[in-house]
Amino acid sequence: MTGSDPQTDLALIKISAPDDLPYVRLAAREPRIGEWVLPIGNPFGLGGTVSAGIVSARGRDIGEEPYNDFIQIDAPVNKGNSGGPTFNTRGEVIGVNTAIYSPSGGSIGVAFDIPAETVSLVIRQLREKGHVTRGWVGVYLQEVTPRIADALNLKNVQGALVAQLDEGPAAKQGVEVGDVIISVNEHELKNPRDFARTVAAIAPGTVINLRLLRNQRLISIELTVAELARAAKVKKEKQADAGEKSVLGLTLAPARSISGAGDAGVVILEVKPDSAAANDGLQVGDIVLSVGGRPLGAATDLNKMVDEARAQGKRTILLRVKRSGAISFVAVSIT
Repeated sequence: MTGSDPQTDLALIKISAPDDLPYVRLAAREPRIGEWVLPIGNPFGLGGTVSAGIVSARGRDIGEEPYNDFIQIDAPVNKGNSGGPTFNTRGEVIGVNTAIYSPSGGSIGVAFDIPAETVSLVIRQLREKGHVTRGWVGVYLQEVTPRIADALNLKNVQGALVAQLDEGPAAKQGVEVGDVIISVNEHELKNPRDFARTVAAIAPGTVINLRLLRNQRLISIELTVAELARAAKVKKEKQADAGEKSVLGLTLAPARSISGAGDAGVVILEVKPDSAAANDGLQVGDIVLSVGGRPLGAATDLNKMVDEARAQGKRTILLRVKRSGAISFVAVSIT
């Protein structure tokens, strides 16, 4: 493997062959809403499967990484389709299957693709460097709603509000909580996601100009973009250190100790690859709210409940899990 990108779950593999191999092309333009598409994958281990549907939305935010605009399609896509291509009627790949919305785990006709444009950018960096670098400045942003704009006495609903600062370039070079970022290098911002994508595409080490509104005054700040990967790695290591191991092969931390996770339940920081929890679909970032209807507050709570279930001769426990804003039940083996 030449390299991989955990943020998009894409990888580049080098194949040595005596002759040229067949290949497909990435689409050069965005698909139109309503355009017919054909996703291909390997759902439930059945083998190569193709289904049909239409593009129902672009630029969709599904609560995953803020650096992707997902294409939403209404074709039947199930577990096992991830990594498969979605074609347009011209035989071009418009995206890579990556996620579905499903309270039950099966297809309900709402699926999401990583756009071909993003795939092309990621693959180019993997080919050239073996890894992907993204710009990062260390700000946590929220959308400027009409009510927030009114409270801040803003004339227009625009930009992104700085809600929190990390230990990064923004904090060190003059950005403050409560600032509203209006533009990056003359690029007018639509929302926080627009800011994240714009900065992520800028090479680390580049000096950028931010135009801000602070106390109704327009100011300009120059700062040097850092690298996202390094910052994310440090943050993940700090979180892992703060977590506690559970008997299910999970590293957990109280939700209230993780920024943005809320107050209820425990957050999964790590999943042991060969554990029952991994096999049953639990993922890093999931928030486990309860077990068998009993709320969780720490890893020790889960361990106690697992021990009790085993003493009662049970082979599985039912977890209530929150993922990307959707809540579902997951049965996990404890034998």
